[in-house]
Order: sequence, then C-alpha cells, then structure tokens
Amino acid sequence: MTDRPAHEPDQPHDLVGIGIGPFNLSLAALAHTIPAAPDDPRPLAATFYEQRPAFHWHPGLLLDGASLQVPFLADLVTLADPTSPWSFLNYLRTRDRLFPFYFAERFHIQRAEYDAYCRWVTEQLPGLHFGHQVDAVRWNTDRALFEVDFTQLDRDGEAEALGRAYTRHIALGIGTEPFVPEPLKPLAEAASVPVLHSADYLRHRERLLDAHHITVIGSGQSGAEIFLDLLRARPEGAERIHWLARTQAFAPMEYSKLGLEHFTPDYSRYFHELPESARDELVPRQWQLHKGIDADTIAAIHDELYRRTLHGGWPDATLTPGVHVRTAGRLANTQVELHLEHTQQGTRTRLTTDAVILATGYRERPLDALLGGLDPYLRRDASHRPRIDDQYRLVLAPTVTGHVYVQNAERHTHGVGAPDLGLAAWRSATILNNLTGANPYPLPERTAFTTFGLTPHPRAIPAQAPALVPLSQTL
Repeated sequence: MTDRPAHEPDQPHDLVGIGIGPFNLSLAALAHTIPAAPDDPRPLAATFYEQRPAFHWHPGLLLDGASLQVPFLADLVTLADPTSPWSFLNYLRTRDRLFPFYFAERFHIQRAEYDAYCRWVTEQLPGLHFGHQVDAVRWNTDRALFEVDFTQLDRDGEAEALGRAYTRHIALGIGTEPFVPEPLKPLAEAASVPVLHSADYLRHRERLLDAHHITVIGSGQSGAEIFLDLLRARPEGAERIHWLARTQAFAPMEYSKLGLEHFTPDYSRYFHELPESARDELVPRQWQLHKGIDADTIAAIHDELYRRTLHGGWPDATLTPGVHVRTAGRLANTQVELHLEHTQQGTRTRLTTDAVILATGYRERPLDALLGGLDPYLRRDASHRPRIDDQYRLVLAPTVTGHVYVQNAERHTHGVGAPDLGLAAWRSATILNNLTGANPYPLPERTAFTTFGLTPHPRAIPAQAPALVPLSQTL
C-alpha cells in the first residue's frame, strides 16, 4: 500500500523522533518550547513515535533494590538544564517526596524509580505518540523533506491506520535488543525448555524458581543481580545454581573518579577523532568500564554465600569464569545440555540444567531495514557501518539537506559512553543546538580533568594550560 492517509498535519515538522526510550525522551523534554531557529520564534515542532503502547524501561530487570549505576543527576535533562521542569528533582517535588529523598541520602536511585520518573515525563510531555510503528524513511527530493511512514497500532498491536509525516530532521532512538549467543538461539526460540534472556527474567521468575537446577550465563551487572536474586530465593544447601561467564573473572566495574571520565564529552570528542582502526581495537578492551559488576553487588553475593557456610558445608552454587558455550541441545525434552570449554585450561565438559538465563547483554538494533530508503545517500565506513559525525548526524550525500541524528547507535564512532545515561542530556543538547542553530543549551567547553591524547580537542584545553610542542619541533 503506497498511499497513506494524512494522519499528520500537512505542515512539516522540524523534528521527528523514532523510538521513545530514555534518550529520545531526553531529546523530547529538552526540545519542549525551545525556538525553532534564531530568526524563528515559534516553538520547535517536534513529534516522537514509539511502537510500544507505553513507556517501560527494562521491565524484566526491575528487581527489588536494584539501583542505577549512574547518579540521579543523570536524568533526562539536568546535566544540560538543571532548571528544566522535567528533572528528577521536580518529579519528586510533584509527588511530595523531596524531603524523604533528602533524608534517604541516595545518590544512586533504584531502577524502578527511574522507570516511574520516565513514565511521569511521558504522561505530561506533549508530542509523544505511542502505538505508532515507523515502517520506512525516505528523502523527498521535490519537497526537500524526509517522509516518515508509520502504522498506528491498536491495543493488541494490530494495524489500525496508516499515516505519513514530513519533517526537516529525524532523530533515531530505536535502542538496543537482547543478544542471544548463536549456540543458544534455537533453544531460546523453543517453548518447552526455559532458555530466556535476562530481559524477560521477572516475567518468568516464578517458573524459574521451580526448576531443579538453574544456570545463569553472563558476567555483567544483570547476571550478578539475577544470580543474587536466585540465591536468596533458594533453600540453603539446595541452591543448585551455576553461574558461568566468558570473562576471566567476575570483575568489578571501573568506578574510580578518573576512570569515570571516559563517560565525559571530552572523551567522546577524543574518541571520535581517532582513526577508525584505533577505535575498533579500543572498544573491546574497555569492557570493564561498562560490563563489570557494581562492587556493592559483588559484596552482597559474597556475603550471602558466606552466610550459608555458618553452620558448616558450602552452598550448592558454582561460579565459574573463563568459560564459553560451544554448543547446546535439548535433553529428554525438559532439560538443556550445555557443552562448555574453559578458555585457559583448554578443557571441555557438559552441564545438564533445567533452566538457562542469558544475561548476555544487548546489541544496537540494525538501522538498515528502517533506513533502506536512504541507503543511496548513506555514507559508510570500511566495515560498512554508517558514518556519524561529531554532531551525532549520519553522514549523508550533500543533496540531502536534512539531518538524521542518532542516539545510542554510535559506539563505533563515539565510544563506550554511547549507551550511558549520564551523557543523555548532553547529547540531546548537542543535537538541539545543531538543529536550531540557536544554541538554546550552552554546553561546557571542558568536562574532564584528564587530557586525552597529546593533541586534545581545543575546547578541552584551559586558557592557562601550557601548549604541548610537537617532538619534531624540539630537534
């Protein structure tokens, strides 16, 4: 079907956002009421589409007591505009909870509270359209605008109506999707044996607790939290849990103050200016910056294991790092057999289990299907990935006068901070400053004490800092 009813006004939008997760929600909040351009006082015309019927942030992992790994200041807006009505502190004020929060002395809030805060924003903020699935994006040469085709969905997720919107610019915030290792995909897709991703953990928790033996795969924060939750819920002496990981240790996340400066705009700029080959080599080596385990969670796991030794004996829980799953298969239709290999010993074994939880992380959703209509204009790097400039714009052919901004799809160009909530407001402000040309959100020129590289970005150098002289000039 090519002709679509005009569910949107004929007047083009300034910005259409695709996806309403935390990052595009941050963009929508900061875009609210700002001028469209320096010489155009009207408010920026922005609208956002999301396929899901409502906002929910990782609902399968909202475990009791689980906290964000970033401070509450890493909300949708504060690090760009502390006076915004969409801040977490204003959310608390509207709920008459400022004083309880003050006395709680919490710098890291619970995940469930962050989810509730974001849902509060979606309920108050105009221009957000849930139940709208974007099907295609094209560049209309005659109108010099992007065409965005969407399907409006009913409560059951069935197509209800078709629509088309026109816009000068687009912001892609389609997020990530659960990653299932190849050997386990057939089992994860089968219904008879519980092999599921951690994204669905809470929905299946009671069923999992009934399993005789449970295996958790994955060494990050999600795997640790699920292992701890299972451990606390299982009887002493009959825990029957295996926790396996590819990494060589159940390692703590790098959380030193200077280590955290890898999640600053200064580092993002430095990383973007590196050669492509250097960036690709660097990202896998930095896994402990974002894939490690919170030290408090590690301590809680050890405390729980130790408590279970007080009356003699050891808990029936096996924690083994340095292991990967070679193959997996169903056994007697009710169990899973995992074929394991230890990377350092070179040894192999089999593990029979009744349930597998894959805390194997997430991957960026591929953009190719959605952006197929823009493929002739899209510029790619040596690995066929979209090129993204320092303003978070896809590099397109010069004939395309509009911009496609990306959020959390730029790790290969901007580094480990791409999925970090602490950079959400700054990235949104960068996008809006570029889009409007009006600089509605003045941003700091320097954000880190660390000077990354011998030729740092000019904005990251304080005025009084001595200049570094290239070695060749001293000879």
